[in-house]
Amino acid sequence: MPARDSISTAIRDRRETGQPALIAYITAGFPKKEGFIQQLNAVGAVADVVEVGVPFTDPMADGTTIQRSSRAALEQGVSLRWILQELTRAEVKPRAPLLLMSYLNPLLAYGIDKLPEDAARAGIAGFIVPDLPFEESHELRNALDARGLALVQFVTPVTPVERMQMLTEGSGGFIYAVTMTGTTGKNVAVPEEVLEYFARVKKISPVPVCAGFGIRSREQVQRLAPFIDGAIVGSALVEVLERGDDPAQFLRSLRE
Repeated sequence: MPARDSISTAIRDRRETGQPALIAYITAGFPKKEGFIQQLNAVGAVADVVEVGVPFTDPMADGTTIQRSSRAALEQGVSLRWILQELTRAEVKPRAPLLLMSYLNPLLAYGIDKLPEDAARAGIAGFIVPDLPFEESHELRNALDARGLALVQFVTPVTPVERMQMLTEGSGGFIYAVTMTGTTGKNVAVPEEVLEYFARVKKISPVPVCAGFGIRSREQVQRLAPFIDGAIVGSALVEVLERGDDPAQFLRSLRE
């Protein structure tokens, strides 16, 4: 099975239990780079899929929490190369499929020609690149596809239906359905029109539909559950790590 298929399989397996999958985001090397693999394994023991954030100087889609975590990781020397080396050397990695969430510049600096092979060797199943439009993603998509890796696409509440169809058909692993326009981290009240939007995406998407931006509580997950296949938890989890609390306990609380 190509690595990209492990993502959608993990999400669908959880969905068959009657619960949405949990996709957990951590910034690599935050709060301390020395604990990266241990932290990853703790999160991956509970989450169904884990997004590993590559720190970047200008994370334009992210709110202040992830901006803070990116800066702290960069100050410790965390880079895409370091992340892949650490994952490759790790004797134990989580059972949950791993995605790299990165802006485009670090990927270009690393080299699209060698990135897929090194990522696959490190156990990465796919990529999320928020600042790469679908129309400009041909080179990266082809390179990742040749190694069986996914490239996840985004839709938003204002995406026209025709474009939504194109993006869901072109997405690997799952479609990232943003709950709102703007940046990550804001608390989302989940109004009826957002639920209707998720229902539209679900109706046309051939891949699992996962909701992200502003998901922080069990109540939000429960309200979204009939309309999605997975919930993406980012800023709230990063704040848990920032406080030094138990990430696994927090993730379990979103299901219990």
